[in-house]
Amino acid sequence: MESRALANPYGDYDGSPASTQMLFDSHGKMTSEFSERLTSKIQELLTVMEAGLKSANPRDCITYTGWAGIALLYLHLHDVFQDPSFLQKAREHVERSLKCLTRRHDVTFLCGDAGPLAVGAVVYHRLQRPHDTDDCINRLLQLHQAVVKGAAGLPDELLYGRMGYIYSLVFINQQLGQDRIPLQYIQQISDAVLQSGEHTSRKFRMQNQTPLMHEWYGEQYVGAAHGLAGIYYYLMQPGFVGAEEQVHRLVKPSVDHVCRLKFPSGNYPTSVGDDQDLLVHWCHGSPGVIYMLLQAHKVFGAPQYLDDALGCGEVVWRFGLLRKGYGLCHGAAGNAYTFLALYRQTQDPKHLYRACMFADWCMNYGKHGCRTADTPFSLFEGMAGTIYFLADLLQPLKARFPAFEL
Repeated sequence: MESRALANPYGDYDGSPASTQMLFDSHGKMTSEFSERLTSKIQELLTVMEAGLKSANPRDCITYTGWAGIALLYLHLHDVFQDPSFLQKAREHVERSLKCLTRRHDVTFLCGDAGPLAVGAVVYHRLQRPHDTDDCINRLLQLHQAVVKGAAGLPDELLYGRMGYIYSLVFINQQLGQDRIPLQYIQQISDAVLQSGEHTSRKFRMQNQTPLMHEWYGEQYVGAAHGLAGIYYYLMQPGFVGAEEQVHRLVKPSVDHVCRLKFPSGNYPTSVGDDQDLLVHWCHGSPGVIYMLLQAHKVFGAPQYLDDALGCGEVVWRFGLLRKGYGLCHGAAGNAYTFLALYRQTQDPKHLYRACMFADWCMNYGKHGCRTADTPFSLFEGMAGTIYFLADLLQPLKARFPAFEL
């Protein structure tokens, strides 16, 4: 792991108020000095990003690398700063996205048409344009039956599969009101995912190890983006699976199977059977698995889940400043959300301190000799994601990993 990460230059939290008094108070509220530093860096990076986007692919509509992701960033900035100009920017970018939808089988929030439609619905709702909001939601729900049926070999994972479509529905409910899209739409997809997971477990004769198993392109991935941790995180959300007993009978032992895959370092493999302890990314490794562990602790209460989650935090503190850069999917900003999730669940200031140190690293954007991403200004690979994280840190108890965490 050493070679993929740069050495962490920061001293760890020592428990003294002196180590945090420049950053946040005892309630986790950022000091005015640190808030101002974050805000001015956000403005500076936004200017660089806007200039860079002039040469971005005009037909990339998706949230992960394209215009819907930039719209989602501006929607978030509108949340944080309440500046109406950010909402107008969100509208410009989402309309650009809606003009060039993939119209393929890609149905997810991050890599398909569901993302632009869901972001569009929320932007139009905030602009008080109910007709356009309804149009986006109706178009989104037209994809539902194909997702339930698993048309065209649709997988179950987050980036390209069923869970990525579920997120689109939940995103609308969170923003517009919990019953805008009835829960049964989500439960039907969750049922299909459970059936698919049981089928795959039988196919590989793994029922003795785990009731559920899922694959993507022939690999049984473990992490948040393509794998088990991301799928089980959603299946444990309250009400997503209609029958509570299935959560205990199918999901819990499957989560426990993932827990048994943990390396001695506290990190997790890329896929089942992989013995290489290499990746500390949100997409593969501890920084994505932690959300499954924290949710399992909330739902089932066993202290081991929290212990394992704290272990993820140690891995990220040590190996989370990545040579790959400052992005969300495989960069320092995405890894920093590990600490914000731990802070929210434990209220231990150590985790908020660590998030602030990773933010300091991100505010020195481009100064560490990291690799430049293929889409250097995008939400999941590039600068837009870093800006999203810096803005989230201004309200740490509200922070959620974008397009994934609920």
